Amino acid sequence: MAELRHPSDGSVESSGAGAKEARASTFEAVDLNSDSQAASTAPVDPSASLILSEANAIEYTAYNFSLNKKWAVLTVVALCQTSMNYNAAVYSNAIGRLNEEFNLGDNHFTNARAGMAWFLILYGIGCELWAPWSEEYGRFWVMQLSLGTVNIWQILAGASTNWQMVLAARLLGGICSAGGSVTLGMVADMFDSEDQQFAVLWASLWSCLGSVIGGICGGSIEEYLDWRINFWIQLGFGGLVQLIHFICVPETRSTIMLNRQAKKIRKDDPNANVRGPTEDHKIDWKDVGAIMGRPYKMLVCEPIVGFLSLLSGFADALIFSFLESYGYVFRDGWDFTPSQLGLALFALFIGYWCAWGSWLPVIRRHNQQRKNGKVLSPESRLWFLQYIVVGLPIGLLGSAFLVKGPPLHWIGPLVFAVFIGWANMGVYFATIDYMVAAYGGKYSASATGGNGFSRDVLAGLCSFYTGPMYKNLGVTNATWVLFSVSVIVCIPVYVIYRKGPQIRERSKYAREIKEERHTNATAHRARAGHGLETAEA
Repeated sequence: MAELRHPSDGSVESSGAGAKEARASTFEAVDLNSDSQAASTAPVDPSASLILSEANAIEYTAYNFSLNKKWAVLTVVALCQTSMNYNAAVYSNAIGRLNEEFNLGDNHFTNARAGMAWFLILYGIGCELWAPWSEEYGRFWVMQLSLGTVNIWQILAGASTNWQMVLAARLLGGICSAGGSVTLGMVADMFDSEDQQFAVLWASLWSCLGSVIGGICGGSIEEYLDWRINFWIQLGFGGLVQLIHFICVPETRSTIMLNRQAKKIRKDDPNANVRGPTEDHKIDWKDVGAIMGRPYKMLVCEPIVGFLSLLSGFADALIFSFLESYGYVFRDGWDFTPSQLGLALFALFIGYWCAWGSWLPVIRRHNQQRKNGKVLSPESRLWFLQYIVVGLPIGLLGSAFLVKGPPLHWIGPLVFAVFIGWANMGVYFATIDYMVAAYGGKYSASATGGNGFSRDVLAGLCSFYTGPMYKNLGVTNATWVLFSVSVIVCIPVYVIYRKGPQIRERSKYAREIKEERHTNATAHRARAGHGLETAEA
């Protein structure tokens, strides 16, 4: 396998006639499969097109953005994720009024509760449908299309004259939500896998906050405003986010950026024989199908993906269960109004920020160890999760004793809710971070896609069972059930932390990434040796 690269050490200017001549004629072919320290070189056929890649033109990709620009882009993208998760959560505060408006009854499978469940289920599917297209056509327009179509369906929901129109708007809104797959893809566009932990942590925080912000705002919306206003507020928030994204976020997908650069070079110099990496690529629908199906295959066939996604999915389902169970716990037990129920969700809000802050020193420690030359295994990213994840059973155990209502004070369950939010955020971040490290850039999108699918689908399903469970078992027994499940789903964290290397060794995807990393390391040594020889010459 040969890769084109520029032989200079960066002294060649990136603009002007001299740069164009250098780009067109002074690239060399380096043998990446050679195990020797000094790679053999041969001049490229002058008639062959120069194909731009991250290896020879990384200065034209999002990796080369300034740190401030990367974080500005990341923050806007996180805001997009917040908007989508806000849409998923705030709808729950319109359910009661929708049931009254259209006489939908108490059956969770047929009344307005179905609008929340099916939105989340299709949201999980939609994330995987959008991801391959963002790879092919770029992140910017895919995100714009997703945000725009979701906003269109908000208009349909707000103007609905019957329940079928509202349900259709929710179904279409769920499937059109691009979600975490595209968001995390943009993180990978700008940050190397060894340097992306702070970025993934920031994106994870706002993804989690979106659901809670929806619940906090939704309480007052439910108490004081008509259900249609719920959708108009979603539309206003979504429209503002889409506008900010359109103005502030450039394209980050490397192939698209390099295609544009190749066209610019040819425009400036018609004699330049330069092509972008995918300019001549045609869509292979068979490949698209395989890519879209890979997250589900890994979810079933890869123990790491399956068990950690189950943990992450349960943690997210627990949050959405809380959005509904708060009504049974605090409204029935302590006579909370809808707006007070919304404010009670600040416990989760605080828990998320606590999780974010607690991970910062851990990431700094890992980064310092890498700078000192220590090679960290992917399992190192689960080390702190061993201590964070116990917040799920601890929070539920404490709540089980305190949700009975007066004479106990309502602050008790909220204190333990902080632990649940802390753990949920930690689970989401750590499982994604570990999968990126274990499966590399090639398969991490599919692995994290399976994670996102589990979170959304299980959160959607919980909308069907949470209400009947709390009604039939009572708040105390229902909380004990959730506690028991939380203990079981936490076990894989400890197993994978200790047995992860052996499990990855049996995974064809993880083995392939390990072999590629070895090949890349050999290539880097070869390039370093060749650069030294060139300098001496």
